Amino acid sequence: MKTYNMTLCNVDRTLPFIPISEDMAFASFVVLGDTELVSACAPELVRKIGNVDAIVTAEAKGIALAYEVSRQLGLKEFIVARKSTKSYMKDVVSASVHSITTAGEQHLYLDGKDADKIRGKRVCLLDDVISTGESLHALECLMENAGAKVVKKAAILAEGDAADREDILFLQKLPLFRKLSDGEYNAID
Repeated sequence: MKTYNMTLCNVDRTLPFIPISEDMAFASFVVLGDTELVSACAPELVRKIGNVDAIVTAEAKGIALAYEVSRQLGLKEFIVARKSTKSYMKDVVSASVHSITTAGEQHLYLDGKDADKIRGKRVCLLDDVISTGESLHALECLMENAGAKVVKKAAILAEGDAADREDILFLQKLPLFRKLSDGEYNAID
């Protein structure tokens, strides 16, 4: 399998290419379970995020990062938008999401107790990678429905055109890739 090598916060990682189409691919970045990378990136994100009342992430890849960023910000907890409802959830708030890493449309759900915790609060939406912005948009809709004010949007990486957005904070750009006739991949700027 072809791979992309990157260094992020002085940590080296090799990312496999995942085809999007016959001639396009993305480099698969998974931070969930990567203690070394989360520990290296969190302080840099904390400096960029600054003062917020809460960190909100979508299940599941951003959870470890949200934990460490919220801990370093001195927050007592963070909020996780779920991909399915759980039996304990009451007064659920929801929003739709579609991303290039997930097939088909999915929904995000927020327990009413979590919505109460962030109502009227200044929140930062946090993810591992922002690509098309669809997951981020769904989180923004969820926050609006919960009555929270999104003051920051942050990720470790901004993929493709997301790196040109001025409304997000990120540590590094992750390019998209075009497949060449010889089977190799070339970064798209």
